[in-house]
Amino acid sequence: MTATTCTAAAGDDFIENITFDELAIGQSARLVRTLSQSDIQAFAAVSGDTNPAHLDPAYADATLFQGVIAHGMWGGALISAVLGTQLPGPGTIYLEQALRFSRPVRVGDTLTVTATVLSKDDARKRVELDCQVSNQHGERVLSGVAKVLAPTEKVRQPRTPLPQLRLFDPEARLKAWVAQAAGTPAVHCGVVHPCHPGVLEGVLRAAHAGLIVPQLIGPPERIHAAAEQAGLNLQGVEIIEAPHSDAAAAVAAQRAADGRLEALIAGSLALSELLDAVRAQTALHTRRRLSHVFRLDVPGHARPLWLTDAMLHAAPTLADKADIARNAIDLLRVMGVEQPRVAVLSASEQVDAAVPSTIDAAALCKMVDAGQIGGGLIDGPLAFDSAVSPASAQGKHPRSAVAGQADVLLAPDMETGSMLARQLLYLAGATACGVIVGARVPITVVTHRLDSANTYLASAVLAKRLALHHRLVRP
Repeated sequence: MTATTCTAAAGDDFIENITFDELAIGQSARLVRTLSQSDIQAFAAVSGDTNPAHLDPAYADATLFQGVIAHGMWGGALISAVLGTQLPGPGTIYLEQALRFSRPVRVGDTLTVTATVLSKDDARKRVELDCQVSNQHGERVLSGVAKVLAPTEKVRQPRTPLPQLRLFDPEARLKAWVAQAAGTPAVHCGVVHPCHPGVLEGVLRAAHAGLIVPQLIGPPERIHAAAEQAGLNLQGVEIIEAPHSDAAAAVAAQRAADGRLEALIAGSLALSELLDAVRAQTALHTRRRLSHVFRLDVPGHARPLWLTDAMLHAAPTLADKADIARNAIDLLRVMGVEQPRVAVLSASEQVDAAVPSTIDAAALCKMVDAGQIGGGLIDGPLAFDSAVSPASAQGKHPRSAVAGQADVLLAPDMETGSMLARQLLYLAGATACGVIVGARVPITVVTHRLDSANTYLASAVLAKRLALHHRLVRP
């Protein structure tokens, strides 16, 4: 009997087995798979095997293998895939598997998995298969013999759809975000009333990362108590005494107006206290209104979403929205987005006098046409799905340059923006940082109860990059 080889083809709509009677000695099946970092993370998440040799590059570099390697049983799982889907396929019952691990498998390695029939037991319908796994260099990484109970009835049926598996690694995204500010000078940053351990931890991490040179402004005894609570060392960090939050805000705003501070980070005080102090310093004013912009990393979305304004303007006028749009466009251009796409959100996608936000959206688009708002693309009114989903946009707005690929979501009012931000944070699992723009110095503020030191670290990236831009181009 002639031995045959079958190879798994991606996208096959049907799955079909090879019964015991159809199997021949020497018959084989093959699967080819390239290992990605996502494969390692998914295997760890499903199995619970969080060995740092597979997940922590710093730890893995110090091991015998000098780098991250795949879980050994990931290769074993590929053998199982061949046996369960190809040879013999559906109806196969695994009885035994011997495995010998010869070489580590690293991210980027392409494995060829081959299972070959060695023997058949006619009485018990058992089959032995030689299992070999080799890398792209032809080197064996895994081998062994499998014993299975082969199916006796033919099966051919549509492949079962798999649930979508979306991996979101907030730590990896945070590292990549912080890396965007590497290699440039740190900026002098006033941390206003930092009397909470999370604030101090984030600030010190930002300082260690070379983002900021912090000046802690507030009551020293409370600052030291918060540091002691978190086990933090404040040696070498400048502390500027201010007896309470109002005084700390006033000192910070004055130092910013004098040019001694290039950015401000709000600590444990009410935002209104800090903004009142900033507004009291005319040297910090620009031609623009202040507005807040969230940067949201959303699982399943390829790039960050920027949401504005969810914090400062309860019922923004058209003039307010024009400045909100200008501020967001300018911010994203500093962040490297050459032509930001702004989606003006509304509940209706038709201009309707009964829905004021649709009138504002249409007016903003005309302001772009008239050159009153420059540097980006604006379209609206758009619903949220039309703004972020290419599929939805293709059906409803096929000619829009913004729909389906928006960078900025301009909310119709603060309530809508705030609810949208919290939905993305608490239901979609997004991570966020944010900044207030429109003043001479960027002001970062963290507002929700999931805040951590990571949020302050991420916000410090915004502060640094904006402040360095302001050194060159005065706002």
